[in-house]
Amino acid sequence: MDEPKQKTEDLGDHRKRIDALDQELVRLLNERAAVARTIGESKRERGESIFVPHREQEVFRKIAALNAGPLPENALRAIWREVMSASFALEQPLMICHFGQPGAFTHLAAKLKFGESVNYTAVEDIMTVFTEVEKDHADYGVVPIENSTDGSITDTIDAFLATNLRIVNELHLRIRHHLMSMSARADIKRVYSRHTVFRQCRGWLAANMPGVELIEIVSTTKAAERAAKETGSAAIGHRDAAKAFGLPIVASDIQDNPNNVTRFVVIGRPNRAASPTGTDKTSLMFGVQDRPGALYDCLLPFHKAGINLTRIESRPSRRKPWEYLFFIDLTGHQLDAPIQAALTELRKHTSTLEILGSYPRADQPLNE
Repeated sequence: MDEPKQKTEDLGDHRKRIDALDQELVRLLNERAAVARTIGESKRERGESIFVPHREQEVFRKIAALNAGPLPENALRAIWREVMSASFALEQPLMICHFGQPGAFTHLAAKLKFGESVNYTAVEDIMTVFTEVEKDHADYGVVPIENSTDGSITDTIDAFLATNLRIVNELHLRIRHHLMSMSARADIKRVYSRHTVFRQCRGWLAANMPGVELIEIVSTTKAAERAAKETGSAAIGHRDAAKAFGLPIVASDIQDNPNNVTRFVVIGRPNRAASPTGTDKTSLMFGVQDRPGALYDCLLPFHKAGINLTRIESRPSRRKPWEYLFFIDLTGHQLDAPIQAALTELRKHTSTLEILGSYPRADQPLNE
């Protein structure tokens, strides 16, 4: 037998093997789906949540431990994300509310978190995401809370001042900004985007687009929509927005920080809180008593217990002038004994204290 014929026959054998494996995979996926549907029925009878963040974390951890290659872990996570998304749809259809239209970064983050098989609804401001979940128009909301370059998203922080919703999960997304326009770069007179995006690209804009008018707008998708209609206009946003509105990308990766990452949180009702996983984060909001050393006294219990504070910032309380609330993220779950003890001590020194949620800690961007 000549060599080309031998290779053709070998390729045919490999394809038959692939077909047999596909057949077995379909059978096993449907078997898994049937079990998931049974679990969903049990959850509904007990009034339990369909989306269980700590269980999701456990599944991903086990999949990673089982993986011997050649598929990379990120590929397996993406596959299992869609498997779990399809399971949600079988157990009980989920509605996820997010800030920004399709093509916005929050929309991308929500889809990477919950997959293609759940339902999505888009709103044009962050506070409305909270309202839609509070009114049970959506099961969960996805909002940005912090950027590695620009800091906290103040609209989200402010929204927590007016809600009893809690953080049930977090996710990270690597952010890449692109300049898009129907006009040539030299003919661009104005650029539309969100104020947070402008701050993440301020160095590039100063060096490459001096004198161009920067116009703040509610979302990157609205910016792209506007730029698509106006000669001499451009937008900064995700490449999906460029695709959605037929805008050519005239400059890619214009963010100042090549490691630009935005942290998003999933918000839900308090009864949908996550159980401890061993790799958790807790977010707090508290007001300090008006006396010298009050903040020091509030932070001391965490120092004594060896609890790592990963973020701290203050915001005006809006209740009276010059009163401030502090927002803190710390490593661990509120049910952990050291954290419970520290919170008990903290309450002695605060005028108000709210635990915004304990949830599995994100270990890598979803779009790595």
